[in-house]
Amino acid sequence: MKKRGDQYFIVDAHLDLSMNGVEWNRDLRWSVDEIRKSESEMTDKPDRGNNTVSFREMQSGNIGLCVATQIGRYVKKGSSLPGWNSPEQAWSMTQAQRIWYQEMVKSDELTQIVDKKSLNDHLESWNANSDSPIGYVLTLEGADSLISLDYLETAYEYGLRALGPAHYGPGTYAQGTNATGGIGQRGRDLLAKMQELNIIMDATHLCDDSFREAMDHFKGRVWASHSNCRVFVDHNRQFTNDQLKELIERDAVIGAPLDAWMMVPDWIRGKSDPKDREVTLDIMVKNIDHVCQLAGNSQHAAIGTDLDGAFGTEQTPHDLNTIADLQKLPAILSRWGYTEQDINNILHENWIRFLRETWS
Repeated sequence: MKKRGDQYFIVDAHLDLSMNGVEWNRDLRWSVDEIRKSESEMTDKPDRGNNTVSFREMQSGNIGLCVATQIGRYVKKGSSLPGWNSPEQAWSMTQAQRIWYQEMVKSDELTQIVDKKSLNDHLESWNANSDSPIGYVLTLEGADSLISLDYLETAYEYGLRALGPAHYGPGTYAQGTNATGGIGQRGRDLLAKMQELNIIMDATHLCDDSFREAMDHFKGRVWASHSNCRVFVDHNRQFTNDQLKELIERDAVIGAPLDAWMMVPDWIRGKSDPKDREVTLDIMVKNIDHVCQLAGNSQHAAIGTDLDGAFGTEQTPHDLNTIADLQKLPAILSRWGYTEQDINNILHENWIRFLRETWS
C-alpha cells in the first residue's frame, strides 16, 4: 500500500464500532471532540468523554481497513457479568449492530469486505481516493448469540468472516477469559461448521482449556485479533509463549491491543493512571517485538487496538489521544530496530496477506 504523504497505511484488527454506535449512542460520523463534549455530563460508563475513535480520526490516521465486531453476550441467571438474559436477546442485539453497519455503508462511511475481490478493490480505491470509505471485515466476538448453527449460516450470508467462540466467562460454545473448561460437543460442532464455511477462528479470549481443545479440533485459519503476551502481564487473558508459538506455527497473525490493564501488571480499573504507570505506545511495541522474537521474523505480529472497547483515554497509553496517533508507531518501531519492510508487515501487510490467503 502507498503512503498518504508520510503516513503508513494501517489495519486495525479489532474495533467495536457498532457497540459504540448502537449501545453507547455515539455517532461515529462526529469528530472525537464532538463526541467527548456530548458526553461531558454522563456518568453511566467510566470512559464517557474519553473516546478515541471516529470515522474522521480513522481517515486522518490512514486507518483504511479494520476488523469490526458484532457482540451480544448471553449470561445465565446468577452471573455477575453484564449481558443479555437469553440467546434470542443477544442475537437481536447483534442484528441491530448489523443494520447499523449497513446504514454506515449507505452513508459512504464504510464498505464491507467479504472476499479477496472486495479486499483488493477496496485497497485500490483507498490508494486512489482520499475520501474512500473505510473497509471493514465483520467478526463476532463471542458465539453465545448464535441460537443454533443455522444462525451461523445466516451470519455468513450477511458477511460474517471471523468468529471468536468465547468472550468473558463461561459460554455456550467455549469458555472465555477468567473461566475454565473445554469447548464440549457444541463447541466442536461450531468449529466444524466454521471450517466448512471458511470462517476464521479468533483465538482471543479463549481460556487455556478451551484454547487447547479448539486448536486441536479446528483445522481452518486462526488469528488472534487483540491479544498481548502473558510474559509481561501474568493473566489468563494473555497468551503464554507456548500458545504464541503454536499460533505462529499455524501461520496466525496476532494483533496487539491498547487496553492498559493488559499492558502493565497490577493495573486497578478506575484508580490507576496511564501517565503515573508510564503506559505508552512503546509497551505495545514491546508486545509486538516479543511475538517477532518468538517467530524469528515480523510476519505474525500486527495491530488490534480494541480502542473504545469499554475503555477510553483513562485506560490507554498516555501518548495516544485518538486512534490517529497510531501513526506514531512507525517511528517507535524504527527506534526498536525494525526495517521499512518490517514496519509495513506489522502495520498492514500481515493482515492483508492473511486475508488474501484465506480467501484465495
